[in-house]
Amino acid sequence: MDSSQLRNDSSEAMDRSPVDMAWLVLEAANDLGDDATVEACRRVIDASLNGGMAAPADLHVVQHYFR
Repeated sequence: MDSSQLRNDSSEAMDRSPVDMAWLVLEAANDLGDDATVEACRRVIDASLNGGMAAPADLHVVQHYFR
């Protein structure tokens, strides 16, 4: 895989909604045993399901997890 493919994958991920990103990060964080990130993802997902807004700190964790 070349670096242009990696850039395309990461830019596609950044185009996703926060809740879509949260589901992807939740799966990865679960696999890695990253409990703090799992909780942040759950808060983002819960806020979306309840029609609320997620905390900026939780959104930051989700958006920057794969960087």
